[in-house]
Amino acid sequence: MAEILRVFTDFVDRVLELQGNSTVNEFSLKCGHGVDPVCVTNWVLNVLERGVSDLDLHFNLVGVCLPSKVFMSKSLVRLRIESENVIRIDVEDVFLPKLKTLYINRVMLGNCGGCFETVASGCHVLEELVLINVTNVYSDFWNRSVSSKTVKRLILSCIDYDKNPDSVSFDTPNVVYLEYSDYVAGKYPKVNFRSLAEASIDLAMTSEQYAHASYEHLVGNVTDFLMGIRNVQTLYISANTLEVLTFCCGHIPVFHNMIRLTIQTRKSKWESLPALLKKWTQPHIYNQVKVLKILRFGEAAVEKETELIKHFLETMPRLEQLVIYYDTLFDDDCTELSSELKRFPTKASPSCEIQVIFGNLSS
Repeated sequence: MAEILRVFTDFVDRVLELQGNSTVNEFSLKCGHGVDPVCVTNWVLNVLERGVSDLDLHFNLVGVCLPSKVFMSKSLVRLRIESENVIRIDVEDVFLPKLKTLYINRVMLGNCGGCFETVASGCHVLEELVLINVTNVYSDFWNRSVSSKTVKRLILSCIDYDKNPDSVSFDTPNVVYLEYSDYVAGKYPKVNFRSLAEASIDLAMTSEQYAHASYEHLVGNVTDFLMGIRNVQTLYISANTLEVLTFCCGHIPVFHNMIRLTIQTRKSKWESLPALLKKWTQPHIYNQVKVLKILRFGEAAVEKETELIKHFLETMPRLEQLVIYYDTLFDDDCTELSSELKRFPTKASPSCEIQVIFGNLSS
């Protein structure tokens, strides 16, 4: 093993040395346990000094602390940093004037307060921002804020810790695509998604919220967040989010522009169905929907899941297509469900095409 690591290290050193000081357009490095972290740092610094425009780093080793110069480059157009174990980058400032795509996964950003906002504010032409399990040594990590006038595609996932953030804000008026996974925040001071066309939302309750969840009293409130995404046209709702809509939502706003709705189901999430349906009794909340997809149907009590689907059939007058992915062992189950729904007498849209597909499509 030691010999393999030596050969690998010598190879990378030799390749960089042979190119002298010539410009490096693209540099991709994937390395695991045993590689000297000092060598990794030197390689990254080498290509940064030579004006690399596309930098892709993937680590599975302990002890790496990337230099802050990674976030101070006039040449980078695309930057991807991904780690199997959390690595640290001591970031004091961010200046990436040409960067259009930034992907960071399992990285701790030290020495900067408001890490999300610091990263976004230093990228003046950024179009795609992906932050997955990015942490910060400061307590203001629990006051998350993303602000950018240029970002069009945003993916934010903060589910490493079983804790509610104090506040979450988005000032991203040009985002057209959003994937957001997080625990319910204490408040949402600003949610600006003026151009949003498609969103995938996975909001969850913490274990403490589960312990205090009640149909009589909310344990959180995501209404302000929902108000901020209400212009969306295509919406994906996870099974966790279904539960949040029941126990952490005082009011579901009207989604005037929504034409496609996908709902993921899960067995443990259907106990809240009756209470949720009370909030969704007003059809104008989603009466523009033309395509409805139900994922993982059959994991819960089929009768309860069918009840929700019939509710949607009754209250979606513009529905053109209903697609159900049935998680079952028997083809006949799909046929029976399809026949039952097609015979359902009180469909708001009699011409709706109903498809029941054998298999489990989870997303």
